[in-house]
Amino acid sequence: MQFDDDAGLDTSEVQDARGSRIPGGGLAVGGGAAGLVVLLIALFLGVGPEQLGLSSDGSSSSAGTAPGAGASAGTDEKCRTGRDANTREDCRIVAVVNSVQHFWEAEYQRRGERYTKARTRLFTGRTDTACGSATSAVGPFYCPADQQAYMDLGFFEELRTKFGASGGPFAQAYVVAHEYGHHVQHLMGTLARSQDGRQGPDSNAVKVELQADCYAGVWAHHATTTPAGSTGRPLLTKLTDEDITDGLDAAAAVGDDRIQERFQGRVTPESWTHGSAAQRQEWFRTGYAAGDVARCDTFR
Repeated sequence: MQFDDDAGLDTSEVQDARGSRIPGGGLAVGGGAAGLVVLLIALFLGVGPEQLGLSSDGSSSSAGTAPGAGASAGTDEKCRTGRDANTREDCRIVAVVNSVQHFWEAEYQRRGERYTKARTRLFTGRTDTACGSATSAVGPFYCPADQQAYMDLGFFEELRTKFGASGGPFAQAYVVAHEYGHHVQHLMGTLARSQDGRQGPDSNAVKVELQADCYAGVWAHHATTTPAGSTGRPLLTKLTDEDITDGLDAAAAVGDDRIQERFQGRVTPESWTHGSAAQRQEWFRTGYAAGDVARCDTFR
């Protein structure tokens, strides 16, 4: 994947809080692209968030940098243009966030509606959110209470080494786009359907995750043609078949069956909350091939 070297990046959409703590509160909810199978199962079963690296009240991590105290200095100073995104991982995340939100702004405008932007917060080790205090162990996730996506960049290496994905820049882009799929679901009122306590291949939890995969595919379909408001040109200029293969490989690597087989040695479909490797690939392909949000109705 390649970004427009001369395009400016909007770093206000990504807060670089690596090394800092941001206070929050409330119950842990949401859904992520990967290791959150365990997290969501536990939440559905009533396990306390503190047992998974999330505190239930967000008050346990009050030490550290105060909000805004240099938290975004990294990406603000280093991620200025698409050229930076082509050479730095953190800047690439900024560019993908920008591109994904360019698409959703355009899609909402086409529908005569207004898209509400979400921010992404980069952190290292631990962070506080409006959904509780989270560690890197839970993987990337979206918190509807503060409408932000959270990710420790170290996860992308774990995606390759622990989950067996081939890696690559678009594998990272897929994860980001999936989390923003959850944001769109929150805006549409469908994200809460995953909180009904059910599990299994036909559960709402799985359907919500598969829809977020489909939304990620829809973005990928339009990514190289959606213009950025600042330049009138697409921020993402090149997306190859190899990139899409990397995205599909990442989707498969975080399928419930793959994760269960790898970490518990057996597959138990009755406890699925994200969908199988085949399902996740199928719905990403559906979105990518059609480029139509209406084709992402996983609840039908």
